[in-house]
Amino acid sequence: MGTETELDVEGQTEPPICGLNKNSDSHSQLNTESGPGTGATNNSFTATPNKSESATLADDTDAATAECAIIQSNRDGAGAEYAYSYTVPQVCVLLNTDIDNGLDTAEAARRLARYGPNKVEGAKGLSMWTILLRQVSNSLTLVLVITMILSFAIDDHIEGGVIGAVILLNIVVGFIQDYRAEQTIQALYALSAPTCKVIRQGKMENIKAEGLVPGDVVRLGVGDVVPADLRLASGVNLSTDEALLTGESVPVSKHAEIIPKDRDIPLGDRVNMVYSASTVTRGRAVGIVTATGMVTEVGKIAELLRGNRGQSSTASEPQSAFGKLLVRVKNVFIVLLGLDGTPLQVSLSKFALLLFALAILLAIIVFSVSRFVVTDSVLIYGICVAVAVIPESLIAVLTIATALGTRAMARGNVVIRKLAALEAVGGVTNICSDKTGTLTQGKMVVRKVWLADGTELSVENSTHPFDPKSGSVHMGDSPLDTATISATAEKTPLLRKFLQTIALCNNSTVVKHSGESQYNAAGEPTEVALHVFAMRFGMGKPEVLSSGHQFLAEFPFDSSCKRMTVVYSDTEGQAQPYAYTKGAIEAILPLLDPATVSDELKADIVARAEALAVQGLRVLCVARRSVDADALSPSHALDTSTEDGTATITGSTTDEKAAMAGPDRSATETQLTFLGLAGLYDPPRPESADAVRKCRDAGVQVHMLTGDHVKTATTIAREIGIIDQAHNPSSGVTVSNEKQNEIMLASTFDKLTDKEIDEMPNLPLVLARCSPATKVRMVEAMHRRKAFCVMTGDGVNDSPALKKSDVGIAMGLNGSDVAKEAADMVLTDDNFASIVTAIEEGRRLFDNIQKFLLHLLISNIAQVILLLLGLSFKDSTGVSVFPLSPLEILWANLVTSSFLALGLGLEPVQADAMQRPPHDNRIGIFTRELIIDKFVYGTAMGALCLASFTAVAYSGINAPDGLSGSALLGHLCNDEYPADGSCDIVFRARASTFATLTFLLLVTAWEAKHFTRSLFNMHPERWTGVTSIIWTIWENKFLFGAVTAGFVICFPVIYIPVVNRTVFKHGPITWEWGVVVGTVVVYIAIVESWKCIKRRFKLGATAQRVVKAGEA
Repeated sequence: MGTETELDVEGQTEPPICGLNKNSDSHSQLNTESGPGTGATNNSFTATPNKSESATLADDTDAATAECAIIQSNRDGAGAEYAYSYTVPQVCVLLNTDIDNGLDTAEAARRLARYGPNKVEGAKGLSMWTILLRQVSNSLTLVLVITMILSFAIDDHIEGGVIGAVILLNIVVGFIQDYRAEQTIQALYALSAPTCKVIRQGKMENIKAEGLVPGDVVRLGVGDVVPADLRLASGVNLSTDEALLTGESVPVSKHAEIIPKDRDIPLGDRVNMVYSASTVTRGRAVGIVTATGMVTEVGKIAELLRGNRGQSSTASEPQSAFGKLLVRVKNVFIVLLGLDGTPLQVSLSKFALLLFALAILLAIIVFSVSRFVVTDSVLIYGICVAVAVIPESLIAVLTIATALGTRAMARGNVVIRKLAALEAVGGVTNICSDKTGTLTQGKMVVRKVWLADGTELSVENSTHPFDPKSGSVHMGDSPLDTATISATAEKTPLLRKFLQTIALCNNSTVVKHSGESQYNAAGEPTEVALHVFAMRFGMGKPEVLSSGHQFLAEFPFDSSCKRMTVVYSDTEGQAQPYAYTKGAIEAILPLLDPATVSDELKADIVARAEALAVQGLRVLCVARRSVDADALSPSHALDTSTEDGTATITGSTTDEKAAMAGPDRSATETQLTFLGLAGLYDPPRPESADAVRKCRDAGVQVHMLTGDHVKTATTIAREIGIIDQAHNPSSGVTVSNEKQNEIMLASTFDKLTDKEIDEMPNLPLVLARCSPATKVRMVEAMHRRKAFCVMTGDGVNDSPALKKSDVGIAMGLNGSDVAKEAADMVLTDDNFASIVTAIEEGRRLFDNIQKFLLHLLISNIAQVILLLLGLSFKDSTGVSVFPLSPLEILWANLVTSSFLALGLGLEPVQADAMQRPPHDNRIGIFTRELIIDKFVYGTAMGALCLASFTAVAYSGINAPDGLSGSALLGHLCNDEYPADGSCDIVFRARASTFATLTFLLLVTAWEAKHFTRSLFNMHPERWTGVTSIIWTIWENKFLFGAVTAGFVICFPVIYIPVVNRTVFKHGPITWEWGVVVGTVVVYIAIVESWKCIKRRFKLGATAQRVVKAGEA
């Protein structure tokens, strides 16, 4: 397992929860005096060092010149790739700029012409014609087109027209879906900052962000969108929200003076850099542009999105011109034949090619029987046999069932952007999920509190981080009664002081407006969490202030000291003022009063803090002290009423402000009384643990890929069940060798070669500090293992992996537009549990496709057997008699079977769908069970139809005296019903065969509802007894209606004059119904016997079951 090079107490990513920084001096300071001609007010600033610092910078510049000359000779044209590893003077030399005056106008124009505008280039989108070609580029459609042409060629305009309509429906639906899906890159345009403040020729200018060039000096303030990648030159209390880029759950504190020793660090750890498209949440800064346009981190993501889905990131081997031509021709054929889509698309395309070859073979067989003397009747019969193999309605039923599945998914908060993804998600083997905002709520809550007297409090089962009434508070092991929780604070002085401190030393607001059901919060996530915790005890900031506390001063959080202090007096200033402080433990521990905090207590505090950090919590120390009221004059007060919520010094001169930030603060923040520690974290969604468990039950492995710290990621992963308790360092359980790499840092993973990754027993379950490239590489590693993976995410950083994965799922509420457009599916409720709904629905669709595919293929196999063997039925002239007329074949395929198949496509999910492993995508939809079943049932159906025709045609009943054998089959009965009635027996036999085929198809529709369970006991977990079959067939009302309609409409087709003999080439029947009923009974017996054999010997679906932990 990879480990981070960090302190025992986890480094923080948001003020005031910060890691230890021994060197707290800033590299440069901000001069608040405006330069001439800048048009800035007295409160604005530029990055101008003072005299002493200027000398230092000059010395540093001279010392760095030699090194930077080498650096400069190796730079690319668009920016400094490793600017975060250089000092500010080195970056200035590298980019040939001046931190005080910026670039001159001429140089900026020259660089703009050289590097181009600072904007993301558009994607190489597909044209409408290419999208249209994609719809017909599959084998099944091509086979249907050929079938349509043949139908028109033999003047069968009805069948040709129906097949044409089916093809058109598929093209229209597919075109609309794919056209919307190809708008991926457009969302990146919204991320560009429209304007920015830049220093050029010593003057501050507002310019369009696209006019920035490398070397420009940019000024940032609260609320600004960072216009390009910047190396910070100086900053005050700066934090940026990089969640969309790195996955960090909270804003990241930035420090211009910190230079990492190692260049090979994740993007989220480069604290002296700010990146394009991130947002400034606190403070202000000056930075040097190091990258613009497509060279920025966002631009690199856009470049990844420009690549095609599924392409390998590795370069292919050099090829000759002929080799390249062969590859191009091969790719064209693969696309045209539809062999590059989802597993179902590829399977159906291969199946269509097989059917096409079989159709040609059958037509040749028919022609060979007539010794290749192809008359009109032989040609028609040969084409009918060939057409009988093609399931004309398959593509229409598949399209409609998938579209209806999309509607069902929408009701389950899953929006399908590409229809192919719906069936694909049912076969996923791995889910790669982002943590922040996906598995977790994306908001901070106080999880545990440890007071100085050893009292422990914890918050359990909080589902709404802003709601102080959500969840329960435990003191020790005992839950606190919500009705008396306020009294608990009154009875516990230390707890009251702790709550009072976190409420007053807090600039957030948490309110519930009248008429609203939910609380709303504004402010830093950490302060919001502390405020909510205080409100649980009835001690929110408004309640505390109502008791008479008067604000006197504030020392805001600063990156150099990593703490915040406010000073309040009691009862309108008449009582003793107190300083209330919160901050990082390493920042406050040296300031504690030795008289009240012994060395033993300090050691205990550190141990407790480390214990909380190991649990993935961000640790905050809380303290207070009484202060001398005379030392707090009005000139030392701080104005905290700014609109952006940041504190600014109100002294009139720089000296006054420096004095404020120096001695007075030091005098105030000393000899503090320790009150306690608070452990905060971003809690998992309430549904995440159950969703992960269901995924495991379904044989789907969940992986967490996050930009957050490894400790935080491990804690969340353990809490929701991605990893087991063996990974808890405090549990004392030894981790096996196989699980050593289940938790890994992205930096460790990135250093591995593809071969080393492939040799790992299992891929990591938790990857922390991930970059976009790491996520893409993880997906590629899964593909090499033949896994079918889903990638979920909400940020820009997730978009390349969403595009690369087999199925990309984005968050709809808090997700970026880029992620939504790159994804195949979007969760409208941002709920990880909805992924389980998607998988379940995908499996339902896969099962149902198998069901209606089985039904259609049984019909086709039966007809092929019937029509091929029907060649042996010859009349007195030696002409073969059709057991079924061409229109009867078309009726069975497009009318009877189509609605039954569509009904099977609407079947509800099977009870055991999420207790079996994913289907093997290498096998596809045509499993061994499906193939065997279709031949068993198809052969039985074809044989019974033959038996029905034979029994009626050769029984001798109603036959004229003296006729036998072939004479019973009349003369030219394939064309019309003669006036002499010589074809009466053939027409009655044909009607009996048609009725037999129809009724067997109706029964098959109900039997195909489950591949192994009996129709008479299909849902034992729901219904039992004799009447269970009634509820089983009534459950799917559409299928029930299709069966009923097929049964009823069979009678008018057989008995209505003209329609029967002229159109369908069959006649009315009487006693023949006994034969029909007998064949139905025999068929049911055969099907039920075969299912019984499968259950007895555990064949097929009954043998599939996920082996859970502890059962192996």
